[in-house]
Amino acid sequence: MIDVRMVGIHDLRGIGKTTIAKIVYNKIVDNFEGSCFLENVREHSRTIDGTIQLQEKNLSKILQNQHLKVNNVPEGINVKKERLHNKRVLLILDDVDKSKQIENLLGKHDWLVPGSRVIITTRDEHLLIALGKVCTTYKVKKLDNHEAFELFSQYAFHKVNPDEEYSELTNQALYYAKSLPLSLTIIGSNLCGRTKPEWESALLQYEKYPKWRNLSNT
Repeated sequence: MIDVRMVGIHDLRGIGKTTIAKIVYNKIVDNFEGSCFLENVREHSRTIDGTIQLQEKNLSKILQNQHLKVNNVPEGINVKKERLHNKRVLLILDDVDKSKQIENLLGKHDWLVPGSRVIITTRDEHLLIALGKVCTTYKVKKLDNHEAFELFSQYAFHKVNPDEEYSELTNQALYYAKSLPLSLTIIGSNLCGRTKPEWESALLQYEKYPKWRNLSNT
C-alpha cells in the first residue's frame, strides 16, 4: 500500500519554490480525486478570517463544492477530517512559515487516503524538520545548464528546444536568469510569442536593471 507522502521544498526567497511546486502540481494533478493549490499561505494566514478563507477554498476545491462555508478554524479542521477520509488528494501549501498553518489546512496527514500527496514550500527548513519522518525535504538548488535550457524553452517556446534563429538570444536570457527556476520561468513567459526585436529590447532591460528579480515572491 502506498502511504500518504509529504514533501517539503525549502530555500530562500526568489529561488523558485513556488514555480517548482506548480510544475509538479500540473504534471500529476490528474492522478488524484481532489486537488488544491493554496498560494501565499503565510500572507493569508495573518488573520482568522484569512485562515478560514483558505480552509473554505481548500475544502471547496477538493470536494468540488463552491458553496462550502465554515464558521471558525476548528470547524474547518473537523470538516476536513470528516469529509476527506475517502478521497486521494493532492494538496499544495505554498509559502508556509508556521506549523499551525499546516495543522489548520491539512489537519493530520494520516486523515488522508493512502496515495495522497502534500507538498509544502517554505523558507524555514526547521519547520519541515519538525514534521519528522513523515516529510521528505528538498533544498532548491540552481539548475545545471541543460535543465535551465529545457525549463526556459518550455516557457519561451512551449517545446524543449528553441527555434534556431533565437539561439543566441536564448543564451543571453539564460545568462540573465542565473539558472534560477523562477527567473527562467518569468523571463521565458515574458518573451513567449515575441519577435526578435522585442526579445532584444526586453533583454536589454534585464541587463540595465538586474534587480528586477526582487519583484518575485518565492
